[in-house]
Amino acid sequence: MSIDDKETPEVVGSAIESNDDVDKKGTAADRADMYRMGKTQEMRRNFRFLSIFGFSMILMASWEFSLSVSTIGLVNGGTAGLIWMFFICWIGFLLVNTSMAEMASMAPTTGGQYHWVSEFAPPQYQKFISYLMGWMCVLGWQTSCASSAFIAGTQIQGLVVLNYPDYNPQPWHGTLITIAVAAFSVLFNTVLARKLPIIEALILVIHVFAFFAILVTLWVLSPRADAKAVFTEFSDGGGWNSLGGSALVGILAGILPLLGADAAVHMSEELRDAGRSLPQSMILTTVFNGAFGWIMVITFCFCLGDLGEVIESPTGYPFMQVFYNSTQSTSSATAMSVFIVAMTVFSNLTMVATSSRQLYAFARDQAVPFSSWFSKIRAGWDVPLNAIITTFLVSALLSLINIGSAVALNSITSLATVSLLSSYIVSTGCMIWRRWTKNTLLPSKFSLGRWGLAVNIASEAFLVLIFVLSFMPGNPNPTAAQMNWNIVIYGGVTIFSLAYYFFRGNRRYDGPVTYVRTLDQYEARDHEYDARDQYEAR
Repeated sequence: MSIDDKETPEVVGSAIESNDDVDKKGTAADRADMYRMGKTQEMRRNFRFLSIFGFSMILMASWEFSLSVSTIGLVNGGTAGLIWMFFICWIGFLLVNTSMAEMASMAPTTGGQYHWVSEFAPPQYQKFISYLMGWMCVLGWQTSCASSAFIAGTQIQGLVVLNYPDYNPQPWHGTLITIAVAAFSVLFNTVLARKLPIIEALILVIHVFAFFAILVTLWVLSPRADAKAVFTEFSDGGGWNSLGGSALVGILAGILPLLGADAAVHMSEELRDAGRSLPQSMILTTVFNGAFGWIMVITFCFCLGDLGEVIESPTGYPFMQVFYNSTQSTSSATAMSVFIVAMTVFSNLTMVATSSRQLYAFARDQAVPFSSWFSKIRAGWDVPLNAIITTFLVSALLSLINIGSAVALNSITSLATVSLLSSYIVSTGCMIWRRWTKNTLLPSKFSLGRWGLAVNIASEAFLVLIFVLSFMPGNPNPTAAQMNWNIVIYGGVTIFSLAYYFFRGNRRYDGPVTYVRTLDQYEARDHEYDARDQYEAR
């Protein structure tokens, strides 16, 4: 919880000195950052650079998700649209995540974007805007968990269809599998929580080696399409009467696999030397996952074969049909697909960790109903157990919607995309404002320097574009079942959070900036911690 501002440095220092648990207290810089932000270290700093890098890589799982959502780009844009829209998104998110990496180094806190807004926004607006962005982040990550669990569930159904063509998949089957995936993630985030960094590092190895195994198999066994056709022929399967417009609508196939680099930020209070490791992890994750994803998209487009056949695959996933067509073996296609399914399941595991920490942080600042319950860290667990259980319940309840309408569930879970994008837009906008008005920036171990304003503005332009495109339906004349209901759900959530703010939230929520100490206090404490660490090292 927040450290009382009247507490003297000596009391804080003695408390830290009496704690022999190195994993929990972190480095001198970690303790100085927590002191400046007015937060008490409650969770164990189990993560190091490699494990948080693995955490981010697995959560994004770009090459795996690029195969899972490829239908969106193939219908609107074709192979050329899918390839070049993914590339544009890769470069765009590299700028966005570099901007956020700088903010993460300045304020490495579990709160992430809403905390940054609270510190960096104009003082007269910080409370209201940070509160709204906190709700967007919480809801965005909660629905992300439901979405990834649902994708994993339907992929498992697709594997059953691949092996048993007579199987008739029912919506309630997918719902039960979704709940099972969510329960599996809860197990790893509670009972095995201390082993999570090791598990993430091991899964990272699978993520990399499976990429090369599937890539080589496709290149060796698949028939190859003409390179000119693959890279230059766009299509308008959505009926937009414009190849460019259709490709832009299909950009969602590039957004989804590259979204979520801020996940590492929400684990920052469990990361050792967070101010240094966070920006490195966020940027390298975007570079490597983007490269893997783009190479896999190009390979997939070369090996696609009959576009109509793979899009209408009875498995529901074109990549399973491509694997089968390439190998002409159900067993081989299943073996290749299992890696994709497994990585989707493990991606959900990391999303549960991220979303529970985001909920915990927002509750810690008294911003949600039952805040004390959500923000409780139970002795011996070192994780926000109540927030994790709530995340499971949200995923389970949302999955029940699939029994009535898969379209409704997809619309609700797609809220994750626009919610997270809006938090990126606002936090980056706050940095632009600070730089434009020449306000003082916080010291950090990663700085964009003189390029900061240019990178921030380019990031903002890209984010605004894809934010608008995320609301577009798949075709210009959609039926009720084909409509993208994002705008309705996003608007409803915004209205709810605003109503709660004006009726109750504004009396309880002050924003993280009220706990923040001055830079002078921070620098004094930073020097004190450095001196103590040097003394202990001797």
